[in-house]
Amino acid sequence: MCRYCGLVGYSPADHSAAGGNGGSSILNARPNPAGMPDGSGGAGRRLLIKGGHVLSMDPAVGDFVTADVLVSGSKIEAIGPSLEAGDAAVIDASGMIVMPGFIDTHHHQFETALRGFLADSILINDGQPHSVFNYYEHMLQKFSMVYRPRDVYVNELFGSFAQLDAGVTTVMDVSQIHHSPEHSDAAVQALRDAGRRAVFGYFEGWGDAAKYPDDARRLKSTHFASDDQLLTMVMGGEIYLPGHEKAWTIGRELGIPIALHVVGTFGMQPTFDDLARSGQFGADNIFIHMTGMSDMAWKAAADAGSHVSLSVPIEMTMRHGMPPIQKALDLGMQPSLSSDVECTMAADPFTQMRATMTLQRAFINEQALGGRTDCAAMVTSRDVVRFATLEGARGLKLDHKTGSLTPGKEADIVLLDANAINVAPLNHVTGAVVTLMDRTNVDTVLVAGSIRKWRGQLVGVDMGKLRRDLEASRDHLFEASGIERDIFRN
Repeated sequence: MCRYCGLVGYSPADHSAAGGNGGSSILNARPNPAGMPDGSGGAGRRLLIKGGHVLSMDPAVGDFVTADVLVSGSKIEAIGPSLEAGDAAVIDASGMIVMPGFIDTHHHQFETALRGFLADSILINDGQPHSVFNYYEHMLQKFSMVYRPRDVYVNELFGSFAQLDAGVTTVMDVSQIHHSPEHSDAAVQALRDAGRRAVFGYFEGWGDAAKYPDDARRLKSTHFASDDQLLTMVMGGEIYLPGHEKAWTIGRELGIPIALHVVGTFGMQPTFDDLARSGQFGADNIFIHMTGMSDMAWKAAADAGSHVSLSVPIEMTMRHGMPPIQKALDLGMQPSLSSDVECTMAADPFTQMRATMTLQRAFINEQALGGRTDCAAMVTSRDVVRFATLEGARGLKLDHKTGSLTPGKEADIVLLDANAINVAPLNHVTGAVVTLMDRTNVDTVLVAGSIRKWRGQLVGVDMGKLRRDLEASRDHLFEASGIERDIFRN
């Protein structure tokens, strides 16, 4: 039994130290799909993504009605029409939108086995309708307490592949499941095995074996000593926990970003205001949600260059407070988008982009219809694509590597089918991505030049086997937590 994932017949040697696809019964279980170029992402291997509609998200590069993207090894070598590429393997991108991979700046992947369970529920039990089942009591105080390292591994791995399938090439995983160093190592190993760019969020755990926040030093030196890899690290610094000052100190000692949920309904404003007044905010902070905070704290965050990650559908449905899209924009802060929790809402980027665009525009439209003539500008489809790509990379301090199609950056690329029945005929590239598409349009996905999804099919994983392992984890979580599994619960 593997100490990382807890799966029988699986040993640590089965996990690839270079980022996924070890020799287990789940990974590398099937041959590559027909027609897929071999060796993608390898040193010296060149791929020519030919004849697509190129949406670079880099103003210096621009966009192209029809152009090619040349990938050499893990990086983008060139972008332009009719590139000469010698013996490069050709990927036909005709009818495809070629763009940077999506970036999710806050996703609790350990909850994948509990998808949809809290669809009708809210964040905390405030005595109002729909709060009997709530996130804080059921997810954090019951389900999370019975996770074994093997549950962490399977949930993280399945969630990673599910987002790859949706075109999300980078995630910040916020898994509040660090009940022991073994739980933490299982999360890291799953992120590595998925072969996706990921930011490991070291947040809290509970119980006698929990080593948070001190184990951050071991994790950083063991798993994140090099910046030349797909995985990086963020320190969780939740201010609703006693002793959060120590987590912030360790994060800054290690030189890694510090991320935290900031939600008014959790009574965080006084502590957050104190941090603002004492000058504790910095460009290394990632503030998630930022609902219900004072104007003073907002200004301090903006002045410090802190980043804001918005989870608009979750904030609207789980009673976090109104998503502060306009507040961030008014202060010159460009937010990123994040999916948050699949126990309540889908984790695909199309859901996040569409919700953000329609909500912000609804407020502006309502003001205009009411006679106001000094309304703020409405966000555009290009704006929200930028939130979901380049701004996410900036927030995670990865924009030197990803977030745009730029020669020299790593080749995190998605091909979106614009000939599909829900899009054709194509008339507006960013409009199609935001207002028409869904995960079925994600044709091909590359991470650091390596093909992870090819022509609609995930590469290097037996999803049937992985789904059965996820179902077994779900059954354990319900039984061990004492929560009844009633799939028709009202």
